[in-house]
Amino acid sequence: MIIDTHIHAYTDSLAERVVKKLTETADCPCYTDGTIKGARELLRKSGIDFGVLLPIATKPTQQTTINNWVNEVSGDGIIPFGTVHPFAPDALDELERIHSMGFKGIKLHNDYQGVFIFDEHCKPIYKRCEELGLPVVFHMGYDPVSPMVHRAMPYDLIWLSETYPKLKIIGAHMGGNYQWEHVLRYAAGLPNVWFDTAFVAKDIDRALFAEIVKKHGTRRILFASDLPWSDPADEIKLVQQLDVPDKDKDLIFSDNARELLEI
Repeated sequence: MIIDTHIHAYTDSLAERVVKKLTETADCPCYTDGTIKGARELLRKSGIDFGVLLPIATKPTQQTTINNWVNEVSGDGIIPFGTVHPFAPDALDELERIHSMGFKGIKLHNDYQGVFIFDEHCKPIYKRCEELGLPVVFHMGYDPVSPMVHRAMPYDLIWLSETYPKLKIIGAHMGGNYQWEHVLRYAAGLPNVWFDTAFVAKDIDRALFAEIVKKHGTRRILFASDLPWSDPADEIKLVQQLDVPDKDKDLIFSDNARELLEI
């Protein structure tokens, strides 16, 4: 079994515009048409059994509408995460609703949402997610939407892990996109932190990747692609080439996600 813990898709009415804008901003190819149908097709083509859909509310007014859409498209291989915006006055109420709908966690994107990981607006969200047992995925490191200001860096995970020791923290992009030396030094080994492999296969040094995995442990690495912004085949190959026993690869491909997300 393979569980891709980091995929994206957009409503049919928005997908074309979103894909055009993001491909121009990031200067990278898109491997689907951006729709949930396209996501399902690429997951199946790649031999992936389940994809964890990670939505992002870029405005406080969007969170409820986006979560309603996620609820509608879930199932048939799609595992739902929700989204809240730190500046939404009803963010905590929306967390309760996300939990009640059976979503498996939430996604925060500090650069898209314009807030640093340690901002006061985020702290009540972390606390409530800790209480509800909801994992939180953070975009970590560089993002082309904010090339000069990085709002969630590997060393921020030290504060987050120590302040919220029961929070289930997922640092996307192996804990810090294009900041992997800092991941190895500051974040690898933190006790309540998982790293996902989303969008790292094309650029991460293989020896550095193996070193991070060794220090952090295979039990807290999650397979992820960042579909549609990466071809899942690249991340599958990255994990397959790790010099670890097959049982550890099984942990990364599915078993860790099944335990963390209780599926």
